[in-house]
Amino acid sequence: MFEFAWPWVFLLLPLPWLMRLILPAADSGEPALKVSYLSDLEGLARRRARSNLPGWRQQAPFVVLWLLLLTAAARPEWLGEPLPIAASGRDLLVAVDVSGSMDFPDMHWQDEDISRLNLVKHLLGDFLESREGDRVGLILFGSQAYLQAPLTFDRRTVRTWLDEARIGIAGKNTAIGDAIGLALKRLRQRPAQSRVLILVTDGANNAGQIDPLTAARLAAEEGVKIYPIGIGADPEQNGSLGILGVNPSLDLDEPSLRAIAEATGGQYFRARDGAQLQAIKQTLDTLEPVEQQPTQARPAHALYSAPLALALILSVLLVIQERWPNNALQRGFDKLASKGLFLPPKPQWRQRLKRLRLRGRR
Repeated sequence: MFEFAWPWVFLLLPLPWLMRLILPAADSGEPALKVSYLSDLEGLARRRARSNLPGWRQQAPFVVLWLLLLTAAARPEWLGEPLPIAASGRDLLVAVDVSGSMDFPDMHWQDEDISRLNLVKHLLGDFLESREGDRVGLILFGSQAYLQAPLTFDRRTVRTWLDEARIGIAGKNTAIGDAIGLALKRLRQRPAQSRVLILVTDGANNAGQIDPLTAARLAAEEGVKIYPIGIGADPEQNGSLGILGVNPSLDLDEPSLRAIAEATGGQYFRARDGAQLQAIKQTLDTLEPVEQQPTQARPAHALYSAPLALALILSVLLVIQERWPNNALQRGFDKLASKGLFLPPKPQWRQRLKRLRLRGRR
């Protein structure tokens, strides 16, 4: 079915004519040429002389151009038949720590040492994109927590936003309680028994307004299960030191993360390298789906490119006609004019004017 997504755009149709009435006429800066023998020229042509094409012919290309632009702006689209969307799945939010310590390169994956955040992007990105039937969302937190992607079936876009996350974008500290509180605010509007939060962090709560355990108890009351993932190699496995000469793995508050999982009925995971995080991803994949209210969606195919392309072509032709009058296109119009479809071309007017002057000299 064809329709316009924004049909109200056509209310702008009379705008050029209104502007013409309101704004003063433009001054070309050129003096007008008055011909005293205009009546003789009209007699030779057997028609009244005009300075150019009739008004409606002058305005026709610009009217068509304006209509094409309005049509493209109204966003024409073709709606397909309603398609069912999976009626089972979970509402799953992933909260990822993007504080400064997540840039520590102590994770091993495919024979390479990479940072904690890059490993999370790779493995959890694959996990999110594979959650068919689930609504997934993304929270990034540091000193504050921000909703990067609301709950949506568009898993590929959520994966893209996770890949674009940068260290320090939400601050250098770690506000675990605020991240849980923001997730609870978004998940409490969804059906019960389908609310899941995966919390990925490598540190302890040292910022924010909400205590993590308090936020966890509130989440338990709302039926939100939290699966914390503590990421980072053990200090004895990796002797590398951070900027301040301290191994960031010492900051991981595992007792608090275990308490959060126990309070909400979830499970705590420890990821010391890429292989363990891969195993955690496989465990999370086993989360049983929950029946939800079925939904439908109609695929929309945008058609605005066609009128926009026609408007561009017409604009180019008008510019060519204005800047290079003696072009192939203009010569074609002149041939049509010689057949009486338009006014006689300028060369014929010049010839008749020359003849009239010679006759007057005699």
